[in-house]
Amino acid sequence: MVSLTDVTKSTGVGELIYRPTVADPYTVTTTLEFPYRRSLGPVVGGFMRALADHRILGVRTPAGEVLVPPLEYDPRTGNALDELVEVGPGGVVGSWTWVAEPTRRHPVDHPFAFALITLDGASTALVHAVDVSEVGAMRAGMRVVPRWRGEPEGRITDIEAFVPDTGRAG
Repeated sequence: MVSLTDVTKSTGVGELIYRPTVADPYTVTTTLEFPYRRSLGPVVGGFMRALADHRILGVRTPAGEVLVPPLEYDPRTGNALDELVEVGPGGVVGSWTWVAEPTRRHPVDHPFAFALITLDGASTALVHAVDVSEVGAMRAGMRVVPRWRGEPEGRITDIEAFVPDTGRAG
């Protein structure tokens, strides 16, 4: 129950006091999902088709930024965007977080990191999994490259995960 005390004489403002009428509520664990179907259009559709060919595309804004994943509209101006450009495939990890206990919904079945990865030629970062052997192998600034799925489907999961780029210094 929430009650309002008497209005104070000096300020004319009441004080809000929270008084629960029942014991604190218990916690419920639930799974919330939002399944939906969407037509992709030329920008996002182009991005997905390129993934099936083991290529990653972004979209160029009039200001010269390259957004990855590509957006259909410029976030600064609201104008439609349609100039797809190839980026990556490698990039640099910005920030990251470690997933010590993956669930069946995660992209890999062992501990891994989710990271913001700025692909070569991109102005924005893509969130994706980085598959490394231990948390100590992760660091901001490390170079990564995609590990592609064997049978592409034209989905973001065509990139199984990013892995450390052993071919370049970083």
